[in-house]
Amino acid sequence: MLRMQVVAHRGASHEIAEHTREAYVEAIRLGADGLECDVRLTADGHLVCVHDRHLKRIAATRGLISAMTLEELNQYDFSSWKNQWADLDDERPMGNHELGVLTLRALLETVADAGRRVELAIETKHPTRYGGLVERRLAHLLGEFGWTDLGSPVRVMSFSFTALQRMQRLAPKLQLVQLIEKAHHWPVLRPLVDPDWIIGPGIGELRAHPGLGKHLNLADKEIHVWTVNTEADLQLCQALGVTAVITDRPAYMLELLRR
Repeated sequence: MLRMQVVAHRGASHEIAEHTREAYVEAIRLGADGLECDVRLTADGHLVCVHDRHLKRIAATRGLISAMTLEELNQYDFSSWKNQWADLDDERPMGNHELGVLTLRALLETVADAGRRVELAIETKHPTRYGGLVERRLAHLLGEFGWTDLGSPVRVMSFSFTALQRMQRLAPKLQLVQLIEKAHHWPVLRPLVDPDWIIGPGIGELRAHPGLGKHLNLADKEIHVWTVNTEADLQLCQALGVTAVITDRPAYMLELLRR
């Protein structure tokens, strides 16, 4: 049996600011099997790795990602919020810190240069003012890397069923993951999702609604779970036959699985 895959949620985000190249490079160094990222579209058409629709939490300023250009976003430090005293830390490694927003292209280049197979789970964020343009731009960019065919290291995830349908039309050979935010959404989605789609419930819903995991198993669905950060959560995933866990703590999850 293959070991459960450990996917670094926004990089090694427990220790390093999420969605920074530094966080992803560290996750690769730690041995993560895959990386997870969220993507949004800027006003000038660039896919960037950002979870929130606005800058308040991650850059301590006002502004919407979708209303700003890449050049405008690069005026802000997307990592200092994680460690507000970073500039005063004499023991902080020098040379790795990069200002500005991480583009998806830069992350794809990092994965391509990893020296080993590293998978990438890309979540398209919806709703957005650009609608289906997000998936169209994503399919085009993945095509530039030759990552839309069978065997691609990339899979695309979304809470939006419509977005995944769109992605399936644009890149029919890619793996797709239907994310589930609430357990009661599954009975509605079950007759709609493609038989080959992976299902991605949150760990909180699996804990609160034990029947969800049971029903996913009865439907013979491959399960990827977010965001798994404790030993108890990992054990629950193991009991359900989960094939991938998305975690802020990839090193810890890998150590638990090695025991």
